[in-house]
Amino acid sequence: MAKIAVLTSGGDSPGMNAAVMSVARSAALLDMPLIGIKRGFNGLIGKYPKPEDNYVELSLDQLLDIADLPGTYLRTARCLEFQEEEYQKKGAQFLRDLNVQGLVVIGGDGSFRGAQSLSKQGIHCIGIPGTIDNDLGYTEMSLGFDSAVNLCVDYIRAIRATSRSHDRPHVVEVMGRNCGDIALTAAQSTGCEIVVVPEIKGWDIRDVAKRLNNLVERGNTRATVVVAEGAWRTMADFDYVSFLNDKGIKGAYEGQRIDAINFARVLQAMANNPETVVRATVVGYTQRGVAPTARDGAFAFEAGAMAVNLLKHNISNQVIGVRNGRTFHMPLETALNAKPHFNRRMFNMVNAL
Repeated sequence: MAKIAVLTSGGDSPGMNAAVMSVARSAALLDMPLIGIKRGFNGLIGKYPKPEDNYVELSLDQLLDIADLPGTYLRTARCLEFQEEEYQKKGAQFLRDLNVQGLVVIGGDGSFRGAQSLSKQGIHCIGIPGTIDNDLGYTEMSLGFDSAVNLCVDYIRAIRATSRSHDRPHVVEVMGRNCGDIALTAAQSTGCEIVVVPEIKGWDIRDVAKRLNNLVERGNTRATVVVAEGAWRTMADFDYVSFLNDKGIKGAYEGQRIDAINFARVLQAMANNPETVVRATVVGYTQRGVAPTARDGAFAFEAGAMAVNLLKHNISNQVIGVRNGRTFHMPLETALNAKPHFNRRMFNMVNAL
């Protein structure tokens, strides 16, 4: 294969730069010219007037120092236009005009669907999973998940220390739109008492308050409730605004979806002990912007090398993943049909108290 390209798409995740560097390293070893597509699939459709804003010729020398940097050197973005066949054809032609035969796509489910559409247009594609949510069912881990979890663990440890000093329960919100793996793994790793995830449909805020009251009454006055951000959408109906207003607690407005701060307010208002004070912290986008851990960096290195090797041997429409600690590849279509696995045993263990 004469020339290949690489892009990063969707939400950024730690390890993306390491994967790009690994692709460049392997391409250089095999004398394969490499193009970097900028800002995900936007660059493929020539969205920006200046060519240099859409793609760049990459050399290993440019990328030697980016492996341990967070973010993505190539930038990233979401591209809704690429869901339309017109733009898929445009993207494929864009690559052909650059004499690119193979493309490495680093991203999540939506990015892989973009790769799948390009493969139908005759472009050889390899996918590397890059999403902190770890919501791709075919692989045990995706790039950035381990880094995000480790950051959350550091946050939670610090929060539990100050909570212990003040005898205050605490709500910690972490990322995870449809998958609670970050919340679940971080909660288990830090000994948290309650975890709330989007996989549990119809969970009830009153049940959480009851469990928190039980913990406080048994002497655990600094219990931690870890919530995945997507869990707010799967909560059972509860008019928390009216509830807080009836309690004389201001700050919640009609039509406002519940968040970590108002969740903490509700838990405090439902506390049996009027002395109980519940605080809230949102870890937020720092989970995406942290430097990759050794585990993410090692996976990025292996995945980038495997992707280039597959393209070199004209093996395409594959995705790379981890199973039982080993890096493997499988058909893209099969991976997209794999359902995420929810670890209910771990969930029950965390919530056992």
